[in-house]
Amino acid sequence: MALIELQDVSKLYGFGDATTLALDEVNLSIDKGEFVAVMGPSGCGKSTLMNLIGLLDRPSHGTFRLDNKKVSQLRPNQAAKIRRDTVGFIFQSFNLLPRLTVLENVSLPLVYKGMSERKRLKHASEMLDRVGIQSREYFLPSQLSGGQAQCAAIARALVNGPKLIIADEPTGNLDSESSRLVMELLSDIHKMGNTILFVTHNPELTRYATRVVYMHDGTIIHDEQTAIGSVATTARKVLYTLPTTKEEDDLAGVSTLMKALPSKNTSRKKGRTAVSKPKKNKRTAVSPRKKKS
Repeated sequence: MALIELQDVSKLYGFGDATTLALDEVNLSIDKGEFVAVMGPSGCGKSTLMNLIGLLDRPSHGTFRLDNKKVSQLRPNQAAKIRRDTVGFIFQSFNLLPRLTVLENVSLPLVYKGMSERKRLKHASEMLDRVGIQSREYFLPSQLSGGQAQCAAIARALVNGPKLIIADEPTGNLDSESSRLVMELLSDIHKMGNTILFVTHNPELTRYATRVVYMHDGTIIHDEQTAIGSVATTARKVLYTLPTTKEEDDLAGVSTLMKALPSKNTSRKKGRTAVSKPKKNKRTAVSPRKKKS
């Protein structure tokens, strides 16, 4: 059964001549329990798609159903309630409140459910234990490493027991080791039955996905089922076939090399003649002095 279903969904920003088409008749269906990676160049509409699916925005045209509910028919307070209970968000910049402890940050979504302070702190502590940073629950966000901060953000996303986790480049601000930690954690969450939708620019992270969707200029150009543990076929082409330098970089490098080589040769020649001449002068100058003494 489809958890997410988009039919000819478009999103427009602006008016008149300043209109920007962010999404162009997107069709997408995601079943419960899938682990979907969304890839594409910057500005292709990935974040706009995430905002629509997460009920942070509404489409300009088309039909969008989330958990079999037609989004266009929802009143704002109904959409807010479904977003609170159904969707968990993980952001690239963590978005933890700096003046609250990690435990308070994680328990914050439970405040809007009307849960008592004792229950929500206990539940938040259990979530932090689940992601492996319970020992940091009384720390401030500024006292955490990047990986720990993202783990806290994941715990906050899970605290309401959502059906869908939306992660917008969750490893974008992390080093390779912390990225692996976060992705392994998301993989464990997926194995427990959650549906995960994440945006990434890193083809290597498609190893964790069961499906990879590729976007370009506001449309989905390719949709590929993948095996967990291997890089998706199209992502592999992107990873291993694109040039790492531009033509201008090559020309600039050749120009610099041509300027550098003559100076090296000249300096070597000057060095040889400068060294050889003093040696001869030194020998002829020293030997007469020894004879006089």
